[in-house]
Amino acid sequence: MTDQHKAALAEGRAESRAVKNYLEALEENKPKRGRRRTKESIENRLERIEADLPTANPLNRVKLIQERMDLTAELNASEEPVDLSDLEKAFVENAKGYSERKGISYAAWRELGVAPAVLKKAGITRGS
Repeated sequence: MTDQHKAALAEGRAESRAVKNYLEALEENKPKRGRRRTKESIENRLERIEADLPTANPLNRVKLIQERMDLTAELNASEEPVDLSDLEKAFVENAKGYSERKGISYAAWRELGVAPAVLKKAGITRGS
């Protein structure tokens, strides 16, 4: 394998990694359908769970415990702001080459949830 071939493979892996990381972050932080839960509504539900736990039968108790764990995780996650700027920057630097090599259209990126402004910064246009 030539040095040029090795460099091309390394470049492809770097592009793929940058694109994958950004798309995964977008997916994880995609707005959920329905009414947003507030911190107060989560805390109220946690209080009701704590009140119901002592009298719940074992099957309902395990469901309440799991709900408590899920709500606590949601509450902790909502307190940490998500910063996609570094991932977006890496995506912008690598997406055009990745798109051209893999034959991915503007429409495919949009359907996946990539914002038009991000695609424009990356140099991916509707005609490309």
